Amino acid sequence: METRAAQVLSRPITIGGLTLPNRVAMAPMTRGFSPGGVPGADVAAYYARRAAGGTGLVITEGAYVGHPSAGQHDLVPRMYGDDALAGWARVTSAVHEAGGRIFAQLQHVGMARKAGDPPHPEAPAIGPSGRPLDGTDPGRAMTQADIDAVLSAFAEAARDAERAGFDGVELHGAHGYLIDQFLWAETNHRTDRYGGDVRARARFAAEAVGAVRAAVAPGFPVVVRLSQWKMSDYAARLAGTPEEFGVLLGELVDAGADAFHASTRRYWEPAFDGAELNLAGWAKKLTGKPAITVGSVGLDTEFTSSLAGQAAGRAGIDGLLDRMEADEFDVVAVGRSLLADPGWTAKILNGHDDLIPFTPAALGVLG
Repeated sequence: METRAAQVLSRPITIGGLTLPNRVAMAPMTRGFSPGGVPGADVAAYYARRAAGGTGLVITEGAYVGHPSAGQHDLVPRMYGDDALAGWARVTSAVHEAGGRIFAQLQHVGMARKAGDPPHPEAPAIGPSGRPLDGTDPGRAMTQADIDAVLSAFAEAARDAERAGFDGVELHGAHGYLIDQFLWAETNHRTDRYGGDVRARARFAAEAVGAVRAAVAPGFPVVVRLSQWKMSDYAARLAGTPEEFGVLLGELVDAGADAFHASTRRYWEPAFDGAELNLAGWAKKLTGKPAITVGSVGLDTEFTSSLAGQAAGRAGIDGLLDRMEADEFDVVAVGRSLLADPGWTAKILNGHDDLIPFTPAALGVLG
């Protein structure tokens, strides 16, 4: 007999011009196993194992776009250079052979970068206003030339990702990285057309979406990942009300975004007072676009506790299934549970109880 999880999660879903075989995605998680920014055979096998384990969509860890200030670590992959692109082509081929689909997450860390960080230690940290996220070294406010160069880098990275065989791209606009720094009033104090109210602060993100949309084929999915919280501030708010959030999202939809990936620490928590919808639920309600939810799915503890060493295994997912049946959101992205157990999706769909629980040890290997 088909399980309830299979009934709910095995339904196909279309994003842009791509139909995914089910509603489970692997969430992007920085791993740092790509020396010199080049993903190797071990990275290809790592992603392919999740596809073989039933996960319909794999979203890669963030890959740096081709701008000198984009990165902060030489073990994190990049989406530029012939060597890296050849490595990604092997990754996409392995995932497709395992029956999955794969999106590349594209990122620029902006002011999260520190002076001297690789892979380009000479490059400065740049951001909308040059304001550090953690009170350390200030960087440089971006000029229009900087903005244009970064937008071009996102477009080129998306074009190269499509050529390398990816099925779509996700722009990392969450967690305090560059796109998010433009969206957030605390880090965007600009007085030009990129700063001010929420619509103006969304302009850079919208231009990034538009540049990517123009660089790839029609129907090639373009997803934007957003969050209220930042790595430096869990209480941060991009938008204080659904109305403000709707203005921001509307700019991105008009620019060509096909779906939204709403990152929260706990998927079951409401995004705004007065309604039970989480952030993904509001993204779908306000735009009509497909929405991906994420946040401690399948864990017995939320993520800060699990990283502190508290074991996390199979948490009840009935609440998640209830919300998906009610069409609050369309896809669930799973992080640490899939990190620990490549076969998590198939086991959940088939009602198996032999899940491998997450422990921090899983972070140290490409299992």
